[in-house]
Amino acid sequence: MTDLPPPALRLTVTHGALELTVDVAGDLDLDTHDHLVETVTEQLARHPEARGVRLDFTELSWIDSVGLSALLMVHRRTRAAGRALYLDNRSALLERLLRQTGTLGHLTARPGRGEGATGANAT
Repeated sequence: MTDLPPPALRLTVTHGALELTVDVAGDLDLDTHDHLVETVTEQLARHPEARGVRLDFTELSWIDSVGLSALLMVHRRTRAAGRALYLDNRSALLERLLRQTGTLGHLTARPGRGEGATGANAT
């Protein structure tokens, strides 16, 4: 029997009455980015009542430019579905990446008219 290494990215999804929360743990990079996008897309379809999606980065260990690309895709899909995206518990690494690339405001902006039915994106 071979011991497998732990997965590089672990996603835990919980849903409340009006929001989905995805806990993102591990590395969000070239090898794992599709897992996040697919998981959020699937959860949006399963829970049409959810007004927002919260990505909780408390246990994020690493993110690279491909991981950032995944966040942009998740943002695009949540907005297309009329939902808000919240980026909670951003680590210093994630915060720096978002600020250096100029994407922080884009990913955390309030939906504009006709873009979604929910309020502001939180930290």
